[in-house]
Amino acid sequence: MIPVPGFEGRRVAVFGLGRSGITAARALQAGGATPILWDDGEAGRAQAKGEGFTIEDLAAADWSNFAALVLSPGAPLTHPRPHWTVDLARAAGVPVLGDIELFARALASYSSSSSGLTGRPRVVAITGTNGKSTTTALIGWVLKSAGLTVHVGGNIGVGVLALPEPTPDAVYVIEVSSYQLDLTTTFAPDVAILTNISPDHLDRHGGMDGYVAAKARIFANQGRDDVALVGVDDSWGQGIASELSQRVIAISSSPSPLGGEGGSRSETDEGFVGPSSAGGRPEDTAPSSERLRRPPSPPRGEGYVALPGAILESDQVIADLTAARSLPGRHNAQNAAFAYATARALGLDHDAAVAGLLSFPGLAHRMEAVGRLGSVRFINDSKATNADAARQALASYRSVFWIAGGVPKTGGIDDLADLFPRIAKAYLIGDAADAFAATLADTPHVIARTLDAAVAAAAADAASAGGDQIVLLSPACASFDQFKDFEARGEAFRAAVLALGAVPETAS
Repeated sequence: MIPVPGFEGRRVAVFGLGRSGITAARALQAGGATPILWDDGEAGRAQAKGEGFTIEDLAAADWSNFAALVLSPGAPLTHPRPHWTVDLARAAGVPVLGDIELFARALASYSSSSSGLTGRPRVVAITGTNGKSTTTALIGWVLKSAGLTVHVGGNIGVGVLALPEPTPDAVYVIEVSSYQLDLTTTFAPDVAILTNISPDHLDRHGGMDGYVAAKARIFANQGRDDVALVGVDDSWGQGIASELSQRVIAISSSPSPLGGEGGSRSETDEGFVGPSSAGGRPEDTAPSSERLRRPPSPPRGEGYVALPGAILESDQVIADLTAARSLPGRHNAQNAAFAYATARALGLDHDAAVAGLLSFPGLAHRMEAVGRLGSVRFINDSKATNADAARQALASYRSVFWIAGGVPKTGGIDDLADLFPRIAKAYLIGDAADAFAATLADTPHVIARTLDAAVAAAAADAASAGGDQIVLLSPACASFDQFKDFEARGEAFRAAVLALGAVPETAS
């Protein structure tokens, strides 16, 4: 745990007692504060009371005695309207903070001369609409593989304040959501990463401008010597990159934004043909929808191009990824480019960075190979909870037996129409089944309703097709109609696959 100083002997209100809230309370108490906890749910209050915390209804509390409000990222700060605790805090002049901001303040105190440390821990922070969890895990893996002391957490896995206390040699690799960034005021990572932006969580940010502004906050407090890695395949990333004053490294999946034509690459409609791209490697194409068209003008700064199976710099292949079975497709090449650039920014040499990429075992529920039954491979991409995420998975293979559905997002799968020719057959589940069937129209499909039925039908059809085939779960939907969350959905897919007699796969 990381104790949070600065509130010694003072009362701090904590609302929302999920993972981040209860962890923040523990860290505040360890730093000398008196946390006062409340949650609308009885279970959260019972857990906190069982740990000995003070439980007090914040609606009836005297807010003039609070030094701060620590707000759960699940509670709205501004939209659709501020949470009632936010209204009370603002009326009393009480600052509203989140766990990432507490982490930033704790590290600042550890880095001061009075802390006794001879150096300061470094922080890598990752945000984005899609790809941030894989990028976070991949960076952590690469740095650990090179022998660094690395702590990975935040919006992935362990809450940030539950990570080990700082040491001078430590590197914190932190995934941060737009909700968490909205609650930061001093957070200043040494390396800040924005993977991409597409419309999401617009109700919580009052529209696209608010969402983009929240994501851009990851760069707001960086100094000129800090590093900003920005995905520039969308216009929002391009705009953010052009406005930053720190060292900017642009990451693109197209050579054009970073300048130059010709050189040693070979790019066709099926993507980059790397040195070892034959023999069943997935291929993909860049998104062709109008909203993802690349602006012709390059962003300021350095950059890398990520194409299926390779990372390029100045038109030269600097990392052949075709042996990295856990990094298929263009989107995973982008994740790898972010990890490579981070590793180099933190002082790793080229060989160590590439070795870490090639040995990455993958992340559960993100393009995860879960089993093989004869010549049929089963890929778990349950984390694809929107169409943009499913696009990356569909674009990674020439032909798939696709399992999709759940609670649909706005627009459904309309934007994926250019990839429908890659769908050998679709198996539709959950609330979205009928609507997705209408969108697919003449593309072969069946309404399976349940995941078990979809897996069984897709496996049989893929086996009958002969040759190497892919059964892909990439739902393009939230999971809440049939499952607790995307992880439960992914585990159900894995169980259904193994129940058919499939042999579990590993990344090696």
